[in-house]
Amino acid sequence: MAADTQNRASRRPQGRLIGYARVSTDEQATEAQQIELRAAGCAQIVEEHGSGASRTRPVLAKLVREIGGGDTLVVVRLDRLARSVSHLLQVIEDLTAKGAHFRSLRDPIDTTTPQGMFSLQVLGAVAQLERALISERTKAGIRAAKAKGRLPGNPGIRERRPEALARMRSAQKAAYGARVEATVQQWLPTVRRMRPDHTWDDIARFLKQRGLDWSPERLRRAVKWMVAEGMADAALLKKSSPRLPEDRLMTLVAGIQSSNPQLTLREIASHLERLHERTPRGGTKWALSSVKNLLDRAKRNGLLSEA
Repeated sequence: MAADTQNRASRRPQGRLIGYARVSTDEQATEAQQIELRAAGCAQIVEEHGSGASRTRPVLAKLVREIGGGDTLVVVRLDRLARSVSHLLQVIEDLTAKGAHFRSLRDPIDTTTPQGMFSLQVLGAVAQLERALISERTKAGIRAAKAKGRLPGNPGIRERRPEALARMRSAQKAAYGARVEATVQQWLPTVRRMRPDHTWDDIARFLKQRGLDWSPERLRRAVKWMVAEGMADAALLKKSSPRLPEDRLMTLVAGIQSSNPQLTLREIASHLERLHERTPRGGTKWALSSVKNLLDRAKRNGLLSEA
């Protein structure tokens, strides 16, 4: 029995244990959660103040983005992390994609153990059943309303009442702002570094090479919202100067290298050839010196670190 316990312990990931403590208001404290997390072996603990009814948790989003492979995110209870089963599963899916793990101290969820994974699969089945039941109840309600001669949906919006439309627009604006703020640290530093010297097309292409799927239109709209809310400088929206073809290539090469810093010059050149990108002189075969020149220019322009 002791040997089996020791074997299970030895199979645990050897990465960091990172605690996440959340309370709903600024007046509440996280000390009780911190005590339990430290007792569980968490050397690092991040705190967040946010309502349990909202998914907008920038501290948690940043933690999930930056957590390393083999690390384990630890919470005291599941309700400290997620507002619903679907939200919980999404967070765990994001952690799994990074090679990280999840553990709840007071619940049977520990993705480093077979028992914990089984509990997670049960939760996934419950979430699927919950979605199916909600869908069925919604359809039944619509059928019942139509049978009584009623139309589904909000009567105020259907009748174009100004107060109802104003509430809808306000809710849509708040939801859009929450989505933008949840990811802002992933893309805004790049925008600040590149605007207005680079076009929105260049920046969107650069971000896409780093795994962030932005269109130029969506990116400009998000920055426009940030400026309107006083969270970004209006200079970011200034019209950019026409860019030379070589500047676009510099941005593209910087994006390729940022997406995988381990790529060699030859691998970057091969990637450009597969994209049918022509060299600065119009050729189809990329020389290593051309790739290196573009990378050096990207470093001088702040698109890449000197390291």
